[in-house]
Amino acid sequence: MKKKLVIALGGNALLQRGETLSAENQQRSIQLFASMISGLARDYQLVIVHGNGPQVGLLALQNAVYKDSPAWPLDVLVAESQGMIGFAIAEGLSQYADAPPVTTLLTRVEVDPQDAAFSAPGKYIGPVYPADQKTALEQQHGWQVKADGEYVRRVVPSPTPLKILDSDAIKTLIEAGHLVICCGGGGIPVVAQQSGFKGIEAVIDKDLTAAVLAQSIDADYLLILTDADAVYQDWGTPQARAIRHATVEELAPFAAPDGAMGPKAAAVIQFVKQTGKPAFIGALKDAPYVLTGEKGTCIR
Repeated sequence: MKKKLVIALGGNALLQRGETLSAENQQRSIQLFASMISGLARDYQLVIVHGNGPQVGLLALQNAVYKDSPAWPLDVLVAESQGMIGFAIAEGLSQYADAPPVTTLLTRVEVDPQDAAFSAPGKYIGPVYPADQKTALEQQHGWQVKADGEYVRRVVPSPTPLKILDSDAIKTLIEAGHLVICCGGGGIPVVAQQSGFKGIEAVIDKDLTAAVLAQSIDADYLLILTDADAVYQDWGTPQARAIRHATVEELAPFAAPDGAMGPKAAAVIQFVKQTGKPAFIGALKDAPYVLTGEKGTCIR
């Protein structure tokens, strides 16, 4: 029986920082992803979680332009991004003759309405802007805007994922031999009501959701693919070096809530501590080699 591998693919790996947020550019990255992942599908039962930061931010911008109707809430836009990105990934993977059946599942993820993230937004979405546009963006759109490297970017609430509500459907598809694309953009954020669930405006971190998902389906490995080729010691200095192997204790200093490597480190630490199984962080282009330890960072 194939080992189960959950892959978390960053939205910024599909639309590179600073490039035009176009379907053509995204499709180019998805073709690279599909070519790398098609080989892994022969050896692993794959479940793919994708980010949506650039894409959901773009949808929100496009949504705001039409003034004759109210803007649609973020939870609905997250659902929309699950469909558009999931379709594109499924289309890319299905071009390979030996690919398994591919199914994209709209997935709800429960969060706590009292989560502190709702009073302190910190999740980056949408395109980057020059730093000198910060005040104008805040005044024009009513956004909260924070520095993102040398740029600035809109931030929204990003509550902690508690439970994958559609995990039974995901397990059923896995057992039927499907490659499943689910929990896109971290999942559609919902909160419990007296009866059922209701959407709430937020964007959940997809890496943290991938860790919760990997635990809930008893995955053997968690692989986080991003635009960085590894976790680095002394990043941004002449002494920078890639860390190939790390324990959860050694990785803990990298798990700061910085919106970059922090959530990825926190996600793999959570998975490894709770399951005792290995997790990996690496670049999209290196995907086949990260699992062998030749590239990226392995956490045990």
